[in-house]
Amino acid sequence: MERLFTLLLLIISTTAFGQTTVTGKITDEKGKPVVGASVSLENTLDGGTTDSAGVFRFTTSEKGDQLLVATAVGYANAWSPVVVGDETITKNLTIKNTARSLEEVTITAGAFEASNEKDKTVLKPLDIVTTAGTQADVVKAIETLPGTQKQGTENGLFVRGGDASEAALIVDGLVVQNAFFSGPPGVATRSRFGAFQYKGVSFSSGGYSARYGQALSSVLELNSLDLPEKDNINLGVNMAGIYASGSKLWKNSGGDVTAYYNNLSPFYGLVKANIDYYDVPKGFGGSGRYAWQPNKDGMVKLTLAGSKFTSGVQVPDSVNNPVRYDLTNDNYTASISYRQTLRNKWMTYVAAAYNYNGDDATYNGIPSTRKDERTQLRAEAKYYMTSRVSLLAGTELQRYDVTSSFSNYQSSFVEAQYAGYVEGEWTPVYWLALKPGVRYEYSELLNRNSISPRMALAIKAGRGAQVSLASGLFYQNPDYNYLYLVDKYSMGFDYQRAIHYIANYQLQRNDRTLRVEGYYKDYNSLVKENGNTPYNPNRSIEGQLIEGKITTIDNSGHGYATGAELFWRDKKTVKNADYWISYSYIDTRRLYKNYTELATPEFISDHNLNIVAKYWIDKIETQINATYSYATGRPYYDAMSKQFLGGRAPEYHNLSFTINHLRAIGKWFTVIYAGVDNVTNHKNIFGYRYDQNNNRTPIVPALYRSLFVGINMSLTQFEKDEL
Repeated sequence: MERLFTLLLLIISTTAFGQTTVTGKITDEKGKPVVGASVSLENTLDGGTTDSAGVFRFTTSEKGDQLLVATAVGYANAWSPVVVGDETITKNLTIKNTARSLEEVTITAGAFEASNEKDKTVLKPLDIVTTAGTQADVVKAIETLPGTQKQGTENGLFVRGGDASEAALIVDGLVVQNAFFSGPPGVATRSRFGAFQYKGVSFSSGGYSARYGQALSSVLELNSLDLPEKDNINLGVNMAGIYASGSKLWKNSGGDVTAYYNNLSPFYGLVKANIDYYDVPKGFGGSGRYAWQPNKDGMVKLTLAGSKFTSGVQVPDSVNNPVRYDLTNDNYTASISYRQTLRNKWMTYVAAAYNYNGDDATYNGIPSTRKDERTQLRAEAKYYMTSRVSLLAGTELQRYDVTSSFSNYQSSFVEAQYAGYVEGEWTPVYWLALKPGVRYEYSELLNRNSISPRMALAIKAGRGAQVSLASGLFYQNPDYNYLYLVDKYSMGFDYQRAIHYIANYQLQRNDRTLRVEGYYKDYNSLVKENGNTPYNPNRSIEGQLIEGKITTIDNSGHGYATGAELFWRDKKTVKNADYWISYSYIDTRRLYKNYTELATPEFISDHNLNIVAKYWIDKIETQINATYSYATGRPYYDAMSKQFLGGRAPEYHNLSFTINHLRAIGKWFTVIYAGVDNVTNHKNIFGYRYDQNNNRTPIVPALYRSLFVGINMSLTQFEKDEL
């Protein structure tokens, strides 16, 4: 017993002798103590917080040269080198008050970000899942913001005159190859993004950062979660399927896993569908994520995900005859990233990803496939010269190959893109911010180079108000359907190009936001098919080339898009209420692809309006949400009209409601939710399809009205602000 006691004393003594105490006081420029400041040794987990007298104290087992760093809200960071030995270290630091910087402007032209917190977005993940009519789909929630077009039969973000191919969807700085679940032609499907998988959603409708390219119109950027907040288990069941997820938090690492099975039989069984599913969409998938914090300012993240879905539906052919379309989709992704801050002066970021998507289909018994793979790498560093000046430089490498086949015909291409970029941020005075940048890209397939200068600035216009301007060049490869032709027909395509000019005014005060924005986009070098045949909305590009109906394809296309937008959000006027209104007007015309003259594209509504409202009832712990969307009719090709794309579909109306109720069931904290999309059952039509005999059929969504009910159970209590 005596020997055991001696051994314990020896262990305790050795541990104690291995620790060094670091203490001191943090004051401001006037010598006043700074309360609640964080003080630590850089790149370690050793640190403490100042008390009411500004004093801090902590112990560390580190040795040798270290950097002591002090940070506090409203103050510039301060640091001092220290040498850690066996004796107590006393070090006092003075940090500079930068309260005025809380009112500094930030660039907002074309980007939905809050004015004072650069990492805070106008729509948080919780806003997304509680917006009626979106079914918790990130992209559908973004469609309630200005600049977007409502879609009911096609996938993708359609922004400021651009089609779906012109919007890039980014996760942790990496392009998502197939952002939507695969589906039959003419049926819009969900995006692959779950709102609670991300800590931030940033939407740029134009004039976006030099970090990104290959998008003529827009970038939707999502940032994945870091460490989970706590251990937890979630279970859920709804009319689309069941799911389960769990998260685990260790000392400096954590992760989560998710698994789900979807079967839309109950969803389509309650209401009459506009399409004939003989095999209702069903499938399964899952994901796993691991995050490791090697030190206080570092983060490593690894994500794996996969899914498999099948469906069978009857779709009309070119003469409106029903044909059977069977589809099996496999999708797999893997990504890894590492972010590190060094001495509060450098931020480095490296990320890599691999995506695979395979569609195996049969069209009236004829096999049809499409398989694509994308490998990409991003590396960048940001240097904070001062609290008002920073410089970002980086590089991006992407390689993707796509193979499609129909019966015995096969087309494919392989593309490699290399890019480098430099971007600065400078706030010379608190009322002015500048953000110049330039991006270089090289396309191996096109054998083309591009240089894209970009510039944005913001000027303070009063308390909580500012004016922002942005402009730049944006380049993008032609659509995949044309890239298939490059090797086979020696097509010498060039980059497509757009120039953005954007100006906005933003006012944020007392939980209210007002944004007014105007823009002009000049399109040049768009892909254009040339020939003597009339416009045909249902045609094969390669088939018409073989038949000689298309004589040449070049970059002679052009167009423009101009418009004005309004966004108003109010979380203050009515207690427990939150609402926003967004309105967009657009005037756009294009001559591209197989268009015969300059015209407004068939995916454009001139006027778009969204009204979103949410109200929390304390007494019954319930939230009620409503969304109303309106859009003017879109152009369509009328075979009997003398004007190209001269037809106009009926106006779009959609009123949706959801209700969410909190309660406890045993140890499980539960959310019960129900929603109705298109309550009035308005027969929305997105255009018309003509057969060879000029008989027309309306293009409609899979469902006019839908009902959705579900329950989510968690071992961690929900708060009303998390609903």
